[in-house]
Amino acid sequence: MKKKVLNVVVAMGVAAVFSACGDDPAGPAPGPTSSTSNDPCANVTVLSDAWLFNADKAYLIYPDGRVTDAAGNVVAQFVDGNVVGVDGGQIATGVDVGALQVCQVQPVGSSADAVDPNSSTGAIDPTSSDAMLPGSSAGIVDPNSSDAVNPGSSASVDPESSAEVVPESSSSVKNSGNPEEDIKNYPVPTLKNILGNGTSGWNTRYWDACKPHCSQTSTDGAEGKPVINSQAEYEASHYTARVCNIHDIEIPTFTYSKGLERYWIGFQNTPNACDEAQPATGGGFTCTDMAPVAVNDTLAYAFVAGSASTTSCGKCFHLQYDGSFKDASGTNAPKETHKALKGKHIIVMASNIGHDVKPGQFDLMVPGGGPGIFNALNLMIDRNDIEWGAQYGGFLTYCQQKLGYDKGLTDYQSCVTEMCNAAFGDSKYPNLLRGCLWFSNWYMAADNPTYQWEEVECPQYLLDKYSTTISTSIETNILFQSDWSKYKGGDFITTDACSKTPNAQGEYCNPEQLAADKAKTY
Repeated sequence: MKKKVLNVVVAMGVAAVFSACGDDPAGPAPGPTSSTSNDPCANVTVLSDAWLFNADKAYLIYPDGRVTDAAGNVVAQFVDGNVVGVDGGQIATGVDVGALQVCQVQPVGSSADAVDPNSSTGAIDPTSSDAMLPGSSAGIVDPNSSDAVNPGSSASVDPESSAEVVPESSSSVKNSGNPEEDIKNYPVPTLKNILGNGTSGWNTRYWDACKPHCSQTSTDGAEGKPVINSQAEYEASHYTARVCNIHDIEIPTFTYSKGLERYWIGFQNTPNACDEAQPATGGGFTCTDMAPVAVNDTLAYAFVAGSASTTSCGKCFHLQYDGSFKDASGTNAPKETHKALKGKHIIVMASNIGHDVKPGQFDLMVPGGGPGIFNALNLMIDRNDIEWGAQYGGFLTYCQQKLGYDKGLTDYQSCVTEMCNAAFGDSKYPNLLRGCLWFSNWYMAADNPTYQWEEVECPQYLLDKYSTTISTSIETNILFQSDWSKYKGGDFITTDACSKTPNAQGEYCNPEQLAADKAKTY
C-alpha cells in the first residue's frame, strides 16, 4: 500500500555544516544525542549526523540519501527533495533540509564536541558539494561540475581528488574467504553523487563459475589481459585475477608449461573448467568470495565482465542507479524493484572481458544470475533436483516467467530468495548463497537496472579479492597439473630442475630431476 504524500513546504534556513563524519561509529549511536528530555533527537536512533524530518512519523535523512525510521531501519531514499519509500511510494515532496533540525551522534563518554542542532552549525543539502557519505570525510561532488570525471575522456583519474574513491593504504587484511566478515576490516570509500553525469549504462547478470578471463596472462595485452613482459607491468595491472579449484581453494593462475622438457622451457595458464580442463572438474573456477557484498545499505562491491572498449582487467568503476532499466518506455515503466534501487552506489571491478558486452554495460557476477554461454556451476553443484532458472537471467527471469512481469518488489524478492536457498542453502559453498541473497535483498531483485558511471581507483577490498596471492611473479617453478581437483591445500609441486639459461650442452632442464618431480602427486 502506498503511503500518503505530505507536501512539505518550509522556508530556506541558514546554511550550515555538519562536523566531519569520518570518525562516526559504523553502528547506531550508543545513546541519545542530548541529555535534554524534550530534544526530539533523543527519541530516534542516529547512525551518523542526519536531518530530523517529521511526516506521518519521525524520519532521519542522511547525506548519502538514506532515510531511516526512528529505529534506524532504512525505509526510503531522499532524491531531489522527495522522500521515496522502498516500495516506490512517495512519503513526502518538496523537503528543504536546510530548515530541518540536525541530529548528531554523541560519542561514548564525550559531550564537549556536541553541536547544538539549532545553532548556525547545522544541516547542508545532500545534493550540494559539501554533502558527505557517512563513514568518510570528503564530499559528494556535483556531477555537472568541473570535478566530475568523464570515463570516456582522455583525462586520467586523480586518486587525490575528492571526486574519486579514496584509495586505502596497502592492506594487511588476511582474506578469510567470507566477504561479509572481510568487508568489516576496510574503511568505507568516499563517493560523489553522479546521477545526471551523462554516462549511462546498464547491468546484466551471470555466474558461470568459470576461471575468470583476467586469470590468464598475455604478452601484448590482448583482450584486456594482464601483461607480463616485465614484473613492473604485471604489478601495475594488479597481477592476475585469483582462481580456485572445485574445492574453492586458491590455485596458481599459471605454471610451468605442460610440455616442459630437457631442451625447452615455458609457462602455461592453469586450465579453465569451462573449456580446457581434462577432466573439467579439475580445472580452474571463480573463487566464490568474489560474489557481491554489501558495504552498507547504500554501497556494495562486486565483480563484472566489461566491454573491451570500456575497460581492461583490473579496472574499477563507480555506478549509481537511477531508478530505471534498459528497456524502459512509456508502455514499459520501471518496476518497484528499479525504484527501490535508485540512488544506491556500487563499485565494480573487471575480472572478465565479455565479447558480447556493450560499452557502458557491466555484466554483474552474481550467483543465481544464470550461466550465460558457459557453465561450470553445474560441475560444482552436480544435482538434477535444482531449478537453475534461465540460462540468461537465472533465478529472476524464472520468477518473472512464473509470476508475471508486473509483480511487486516483495513478490520477486521472495521468489528469488526461495530459489537461492534451494540451490545453495545446503551446498559446501556458503558464499554462493550469500551472493544470491545479496541480489534479492540489497540489489532489490532489479532486472537490468540503469545507472550513471565513472572510472575510479579500486578500493583495497576489491584488490585483495581480485589479485592472485600465488602467481605474483612473472616466473614460476610450479609444475603444470591437468587435474587441480586433487589439490587440498599446502605446498605446490615444484621443480628446481630447470633454468632460463641453458648449460654447455644447450639443456634447460636436468631430465632425471625433472622426471622425479613430475612423478609427484597431490
